[in-house]
Amino acid sequence: MKQKTLGLIHTSATLIPVFQELCKQYLPGVTTFNIVDDSLVRNIRERGEVTPAIYKRVADYVASAEDSGADYVLVTCSSIGAPVEAAAEKAGVPVLRVDQPMADLAVQTGKRIGVIATLQTTLQPTSDLVTRRAALAGKKIELTSIVVDGAFEALMSGDGAKHDALVADALRKLSKEVDVILLAQASMARVVDTLSDEDKIVPIVASPPNAIKYLATLINN
Repeated sequence: MKQKTLGLIHTSATLIPVFQELCKQYLPGVTTFNIVDDSLVRNIRERGEVTPAIYKRVADYVASAEDSGADYVLVTCSSIGAPVEAAAEKAGVPVLRVDQPMADLAVQTGKRIGVIATLQTTLQPTSDLVTRRAALAGKKIELTSIVVDGAFEALMSGDGAKHDALVADALRKLSKEVDVILLAQASMARVVDTLSDEDKIVPIVASPPNAIKYLATLINN
């Protein structure tokens, strides 16, 4: 049987080792390669929206991954979820946005769903996705979406400790109001490990492991 190949498209090089480790764990027989463009999210922030040009660039990256031999494509950034779905419709191979398996898991887990992000550009696409996946599942939900002010700026300025403290504080507060929390950005997942068991009173779900586990089910079947 021909070895399967997974193409990963990132908007930050920092996510490559995260997904490498997950692929090694859950997709041991699958070949992987990476495409990175860290200007995409910056452009969305500068322009205040996901422009037609960004839709085109994402579609081009998906087409490039397919041309490079990918049997499956995973786009690891939630901010470009809508362009990923548009590109998936035209692709000749399955294309997955990273937050879809996480959204489906949240919808199955509880009615009161919290979404947390450090960027508004990431919060909105993931919140919209959760709402659509709940409708598709025929389930009524109550969605609480919050942006952790100052956390992204702290991270960009090199103050990882401040970023982590702000996110941890927000997670503690949100945990008291919802049944499950979704992390709209993979960069926040490390903060969950710093929380005490007493603080983790509801499931806190990150997109990378759920996306790779979902792909493992897809590929192995």
